[in-house]
Amino acid sequence: MRVTVIGCSGSYPGPDSPASSYLVQAEGYSLVIDLGNGALGTLQQHASLYEIDAVCVSHLHADHCLDLCGYWVARTYCPTGPLPRLPVYGPTGTAARMARAYDLEPEPGMTNTFDFRELERTFELGPFRVTTALMPHPVEAFAFRVEHDGKVLAYSGDTGPADELVKVARGADLFLCEASFLEGPGNPPDLHLTAREAGEHAARADVGRLVLTHLVPWNDADRSLTEAKGSGYDGPIDRAHVGAVYDL
Repeated sequence: MRVTVIGCSGSYPGPDSPASSYLVQAEGYSLVIDLGNGALGTLQQHASLYEIDAVCVSHLHADHCLDLCGYWVARTYCPTGPLPRLPVYGPTGTAARMARAYDLEPEPGMTNTFDFRELERTFELGPFRVTTALMPHPVEAFAFRVEHDGKVLAYSGDTGPADELVKVARGADLFLCEASFLEGPGNPPDLHLTAREAGEHAARADVGRLVLTHLVPWNDADRSLTEAKGSGYDGPIDRAHVGAVYDL
């Protein structure tokens, strides 16, 4: 399983990264997890837009889904002719949300191009087994566990501290975990994790490698890394960056 970071900026694209997006590939199958604003351009550096097999959306905030609008255009008006409908798995209301985002009529919205399906607890996608878990966030938001050939990728999506995140990440080889906040007073509850909290969840889940992601542009990413290293997690910790590749 190969995991490529397409975008890792939190809340909006930063100067060095689009918003959240990750490309997961195995056995010739390409899955995109999240497609936040700015990600569609970078994705084309790593895969053809016409050779993606499925998209999973963790939640419906713009920094995780908005580039589905551009992707709808690319696939709807493909110069070589009509393409098969692409499976897009997301929370309740994903089809309606994306139709509003592009100012389309609700019917058909984007459904002639995308086959919208609600996320299930566990389902198969090509060679992958995907397990989801509902996370604390102001909207319906999910973490993902993606398994293939004995290897495990865990992705937090957006979340506050949660025992369920530890369960979904248990024993993962690679844990992409959001680290939006720095330590300090005034962090809202049930919204995001600090980098230290990301490390604490990684330690409890006994993951092989922690990658801090969803790093918001106004924070000092080096400080995030320092705070995560002081969390008690003793495995390797990376800051996500665009183009980083992890072969599991």
